[in-house]
Amino acid sequence: MKQINNIPVEEHFASGHRACAGCGAALAVRYALKAAGKNTIVANATGCLEVFSTPYPETSWKVPWIHGAFENAASIMSGIHRALRTQGRRGKVNLVVFGGDGGTFDIGFQFISGAFERGEKFTYICYDNGAYMNTGIQRSGATPKFASTTTTPSGKKIHGKMEFKKPVPLIFAAHGAYVATANIAYPHDYIDKVKEALKFEGPSYIQVYSPCPTGWKHATNMSIEVAKKAFQTKVTPLYEIKEGVLEFYRKPSNPKPIDEYLMLQGRFKHMNQKEKKLAQEHIDNQWSRLEQLEMTKVHLS
Repeated sequence: MKQINNIPVEEHFASGHRACAGCGAALAVRYALKAAGKNTIVANATGCLEVFSTPYPETSWKVPWIHGAFENAASIMSGIHRALRTQGRRGKVNLVVFGGDGGTFDIGFQFISGAFERGEKFTYICYDNGAYMNTGIQRSGATPKFASTTTTPSGKKIHGKMEFKKPVPLIFAAHGAYVATANIAYPHDYIDKVKEALKFEGPSYIQVYSPCPTGWKHATNMSIEVAKKAFQTKVTPLYEIKEGVLEFYRKPSNPKPIDEYLMLQGRFKHMNQKEKKLAQEHIDNQWSRLEQLEMTKVHLS
């Protein structure tokens, strides 16, 4: 297989789709399929990805692809896994589910949890763009605290979303799954983690940070810069949890204050100094918690 800088050249997700300029989800899928290869079946939850990649009668998918209801992509893939296993063909096929944070953190959460509790062997990849972007930028369980959305608008009485983001990677790690976090700005790490997830003998979950210029209100040419800044400010730690033990991929050598991340996005422009301080404290506390888990090698499953 031809590669450039250890990234396969062959594309399994065609260009010419209808994603917004600067869409992080499109890159998340492109890189994941490079890791999985052509012998892959994809199930796709309703969301931006499903809409912009398959406007009938066109498709960007060069691998078998199926879309069901918003919530049940994990259930569909459970059936595919069991059918292939019954036919004696399961070991030769990679099974990947793609879902946005709305279909993962919220609407599809119980279906993923059920599949993981049963030990179904497939990889679920959440492209995390922090809201229900496809239906109008409504808040989701992945929306950061203080972010302005159409259902949590910033104003005199409300300053954006009032709740912190749901810790889904740790929740699915408790199910015994292989878990990893990734970022489209670091494709080598992401591709390596997808390969590792596909080898795991059981359910696996990857949450990949995927900027959305439309919903986050930043310039379309700034998606990678925003993604890098998220890593540098510790907003999106890069780690994996294998056999219940957390290990960082790498850490920022000189962490930046969260304000450098917030100022790049219009969804946070209303935040005052008190709110920025609270956001910084939360990020620091979450980071310390992860470091403690890594140092003590506590089994999360």
